[in-house]
Amino acid sequence: MNHFKLNLPRRCAAVALILSAAAVCAAQRLPSVTKVEPPDWWANHSINPVRVMLRGQNLGGARVEAVGQGIRTGLVRVNEAGTYAFVDVHIDRDARPGNRLLRVSTAAGAADANFGVSEPLPRAGRFQGFTPDDVIYFIMPDRFADGDRANNDPRKSPGLYDRTKGRHYHGGDFQGIIDRLPYLKELGVTALWINPVYDNTDRLDEREMYPETEGGPRRPTTAYHGYGAIDFYGVEEHYGTMQKLRELVDKAHAAGFKVIQDQIANHTSPYHPWATDRPTPTWFYGTVESHLSNNWQKWTTMDPHASRATQRRNLEGWFIDILPDLNQDDEEVRRYLIQNTLWWLGTVGFDAIRMDTLPHVPRHFWRDWTAAIRAEYPNVNVLGELFDGDPALLAYFQRGKVGHDGLDTGIDTVYDFALFYAVRDAFAKGESVRKLAQALSHDHLYPRPEVLVPFIGVHDMLRFMNEKGATVEGLKLAQTFVMTTRGTPLLYYGDELAMPGGGDPDNRRDFPGGFPGDERDAFTKAGRTATENVVFEHLKRLARLRAELPALRRGSLVHVYDEEQQTVFARVLGGEAVFVAFNNDTKPATFEFDVTAAANVRDAMNIADRLGVIEGVTRVSNGRMKVTLPARSASVFATSGNPPPRIGVEGMRR
Repeated sequence: MNHFKLNLPRRCAAVALILSAAAVCAAQRLPSVTKVEPPDWWANHSINPVRVMLRGQNLGGARVEAVGQGIRTGLVRVNEAGTYAFVDVHIDRDARPGNRLLRVSTAAGAADANFGVSEPLPRAGRFQGFTPDDVIYFIMPDRFADGDRANNDPRKSPGLYDRTKGRHYHGGDFQGIIDRLPYLKELGVTALWINPVYDNTDRLDEREMYPETEGGPRRPTTAYHGYGAIDFYGVEEHYGTMQKLRELVDKAHAAGFKVIQDQIANHTSPYHPWATDRPTPTWFYGTVESHLSNNWQKWTTMDPHASRATQRRNLEGWFIDILPDLNQDDEEVRRYLIQNTLWWLGTVGFDAIRMDTLPHVPRHFWRDWTAAIRAEYPNVNVLGELFDGDPALLAYFQRGKVGHDGLDTGIDTVYDFALFYAVRDAFAKGESVRKLAQALSHDHLYPRPEVLVPFIGVHDMLRFMNEKGATVEGLKLAQTFVMTTRGTPLLYYGDELAMPGGGDPDNRRDFPGGFPGDERDAFTKAGRTATENVVFEHLKRLARLRAELPALRRGSLVHVYDEEQQTVFARVLGGEAVFVAFNNDTKPATFEFDVTAAANVRDAMNIADRLGVIEGVTRVSNGRMKVTLPARSASVFATSGNPPPRIGVEGMRR
């Protein structure tokens, strides 16, 4: 007895320690939720129930119930690690906007996660799609303009801002684009394509480099460009906030612009939480330690003789051998990506989507993905990227083309890479302009060649001015061609200034005047050089001509003259005809061409050059026009006529 009394405090302490340890263990087994994707959804949506993914700890065996009126839960699936739960959330048609809870319960306890029912955005002036009536301007936010210095070195991801280094953040942001909307309006563009706005790689370790890639140097892991998502429901903090993004889109709409969101369905950043903790066993193809490398053999997608084995590296390989490749054959991945696209559209009000790396994703996914977009936002259309000069491969992915697999991807249109190479060869390198007609002769392969997107450059290649033999005169010729040929023209920021740029990241230079401390401001006439003003005014005039002349936007294209260094085509629409003549030679050229392809052109008609290269008027005689063009120049000859009514995106899709 005395012995027991003597050791009572010590025994009590031991018991208390055991009880405390048990409490800690129990607490460690409590379920927790750190991420809800999507964080909210809408009543009366085309997708109901919505599949919600919860990320957390100790979710094994969890039950999930809805707390709050207007929603209920259905199917629940938890991964083996207990770190992800997939829950079907049904939203009543009359559910009022507001916050609800998803209560996750296990034998150890419960945890609540917020889930919202959102108020839908008004549809007027949003979700419009783009058409050949538009001129698209591509902006890399980080390199365009710094409108808010407070987000240059954010607390969440410090140390990534350094304008002296090409692969660090330079400070451009959403506010910078908002501030420059008047400049873009003056230039005459009507649609803005901006890089992905997802929250991107938030670390930089100079010792960790991307592997060598063909045509480029090693690259550190910063994702200033937007293509290394670590959170598909977050906004990149270097660009701004979700509120600021919405402000950008709303102000762009108010100013008459459409806004195209850049999206990715093929891959993630290697630093995404999924890379080390997969929501499902088949979320990715391969692992960080063992995976295929993408082999760029995109043509295997349309090869009727290809087996899955020969297509594997194209469809399953990790992009540049480091970006984890999402497995769209996994049902949860497929649902996640489709819902993510619809969430961004509905949350921000974008008008269209630019989709990255089309051929590296199974075609059946594109069919399902585009069908889901059309079901909810019928006017939203998709511009797909397929970096290849083969028109047969490009056409294979355009909506209306049924492949040997029996599938139509539903992708509305693609970049005209086939024409891009011809433009560079003819106008930068000085090769024959017949290459242009040769590229256009493949238009019969496309279901809708008139809605292709011609361009002279984007962020994945040398800028035009860095091509061997490139001159300002050649650049103006290329711009004239892209702005007057069939399709929706695309301009890359800085090309209106003849901006040079070599390999990545030199082709992504900062726009002069967009950043604190810049020596000059090229957003203003006074801040541009004489050459920059010449090119800017040239593009501005071309944009104005497109706006004034419907035939340049929607007219049929007819080749009327074809020589080694001279070419003429007509754009014909109703009672209007526009003739675009090029002399790509290094000396003046005189030539004449037949104008009878345009029904309203009569003998004795006088037609003026709307670009002002040829003074006075040119007279039509015996159904022909004779012109003399200076070296490396182009003219646009327009007849008059009543413009037909505008067409909408549905006309683009027919």
